[in-house]
Amino acid sequence: MNRTQPAEVLRAAYEAFAAVVRLLGDEESWRPTGCAGWAVRDLVFHCAGDAQRALVALHTPGTGPADRNSVTYWRDWAPDPVGAANGRRWNRVGASMFLDFGQLRDLYLETAAATVSAAADTRPELRVVTQGHVLTAGDLMVTLAVEATVHHLDLLTGLPEAPGPAPAGLDAVRATLDGLLGRPVPLDWSDQHYARAATGRTPLTDAERLALGADAERFPLFS
Repeated sequence: MNRTQPAEVLRAAYEAFAAVVRLLGDEESWRPTGCAGWAVRDLVFHCAGDAQRALVALHTPGTGPADRNSVTYWRDWAPDPVGAANGRRWNRVGASMFLDFGQLRDLYLETAAATVSAAADTRPELRVVTQGHVLTAGDLMVTLAVEATVHHLDLLTGLPEAPGPAPAGLDAVRATLDGLLGRPVPLDWSDQHYARAATGRTPLTDAERLALGADAERFPLFS
């Protein structure tokens, strides 16, 4: 992997997500998403916070060795019904403070653009800190691209006419999920279906469980 790849993957994922958000009005902001309990505006608020976290992390050098990479980072995000419910409520309250969706939309677009710019200026081997862990900046960028891409698919639930995620983002999601699984998934799944099934958004069928064998019990791989 060359020095520019992680930043370019992040750029592609964020710009694809932003292309959808940029055209949304207030009416569209109330449509449902693939995240239980969240409308589009709630998801945009969540992603604005993620971009803000990225900006902080890219400017917070780590002093010790990396203890997570772009795959192992997700092992902390196992299904947690109580934590998820609390997170949904917190996020909805925060998003509701924006009476004008245009303000939230612009906040997301400005923050995401700043994150992309900061990533382009950051050496991928630099160690940074986020959420109590040390990662290389390059691995952090990949995790951000993965989250943005999965949430881009969530947006399409209520916005089926919107353009889809960036191919580079979908590639990053597949590589991450295969890394967590420990092997390429033994099913002829599209990138989109793999992302939804492996994150609990689409339940496994009996045939899929049979093909996965014992690994079926490990799904969702993260949520």
